[in-house]
Parts: sequence; C-alpha cells; structure tokens
Amino acid sequence: MPLEKAVVTNTVTGERIPVMFNPEEYTVNQDINYAQTAIPGLSAPILQFVHGNMQTLEMELFLDTYEAHQSNGSTLNQAGEDVRQLTSQIIGLMDIDATTHAPPVLLFTWSSLSFTCVLARASQRFVMFLPDGTPVRARLNVTFNEFRNADLEAKEIKRETSNFTKFHVVCDGETLSSIAGKTIGDPTLWRPIALRNAIDDPQTLTVGMTLVVPQLPYRDPQSGEVFP
Repeated sequence: MPLEKAVVTNTVTGERIPVMFNPEEYTVNQDINYAQTAIPGLSAPILQFVHGNMQTLEMELFLDTYEAHQSNGSTLNQAGEDVRQLTSQIIGLMDIDATTHAPPVLLFTWSSLSFTCVLARASQRFVMFLPDGTPVRARLNVTFNEFRNADLEAKEIKRETSNFTKFHVVCDGETLSSIAGKTIGDPTLWRPIALRNAIDDPQTLTVGMTLVVPQLPYRDPQSGEVFP
C-alpha cells in the first residue's frame, strides 16, 4: 500500500502541495472564552459563555534536497538544489492573492484529518548546507489557523435558534433596562425579560439572581402579546 502524503491545497488556485515527508506529529489547539461576573458573597465568580476561539494546527515539516527526492507530484528534485525552492512554496501561501486581496484559504488533508485554514505563521530553520553555502535541508515550523465564516458555521452547526436562551446574573446597580441593553441590544425591550421571569416590580431586582433572557420575538404565554 503506497504511503499517503499530507497535502496542502490552495482553494483559490486549486494548486496541491504534497509535503516531502509526513510530519512526525501535529498539535491541534482549541479554547473558548468565558466572561466572569463577581458576585458579593459567592466563593467564585459566575461564568457565562462568550464565544469560541479558532482552532490552530501546528507541526514541523522537514524538507531535504541533499539527495534526489520525488516530492511534488511527478517532479524529481535534483540532488543538491537549493531547498529554498521548496520552502518558498509553503511560505508563499501567506502572500496576498490578487483576486481575493487576502492570503488564500487552504485545505490541509492527511488521512482522516481535514482542516480548512490559513497559514498564519511559518518559521524556517536551515540545518544543512553545501560547501558553497547553498541550503539543502530545512525544518519549517508552521501554524495553520482555522478558517470559518458565517456560511461554514451555518452548514456545519445547525443551531436550534428558536430554543437558544441566554442567562444573566444580576449585579449591583443593574436594572431591567440596562440588562436588556447588554443582552438584547435595546434597553427598551426589558418587558420580555420581566414577563419571562415573572417579575412584577421591575425596580426591585435581587443581586445574584439569575434571569432568563428569552429569544426574540417573544410571545407572552398569558396575554399572547408578541415583542419583536
């Protein structure tokens, strides 16, 4: 069975760049952001999800032209040629494309790994040279950043928006209007929050209480009134 090579594909031009040697290992990083709200009397702050951060894919690529290698499709590299001819193919993926006015979106694939990304960082280290100083061996430490947009998010994550609910912990000095401004973006839309949480007197909020912020439009189950 032939060895499956990792491939970096430029999705703008369609160019495929097989790696010369598969990486010995790779690292996938991911984290998310939480906002902390300190409440007097509690032993720890209340956490509220804010947003997810992009994934990153990190690895080291090894390139060698000291001996002849068949590394790019059917092209046979000549022994002793300048290895920078190969490293430039990877580094060039950070160049701004004339048609999109941005570096190209890439697809890194290797077996079951498929990562839509952009090349965010590349560090070149030349480790072997010919007597005339020509570099013939290099190690590239590369970082690919996950590429996402609204279309990809909608395709990959089918969110149940009608059931999406926010929660807010009341802090000292807050009012329903200020909470509506923070959570909904409009301080005048405080009534849906009051109705959803059965608050009869909007002037009396208890510090530390958790409010349910309903998804708009919101229909009052008792009166049938709809708030945009």
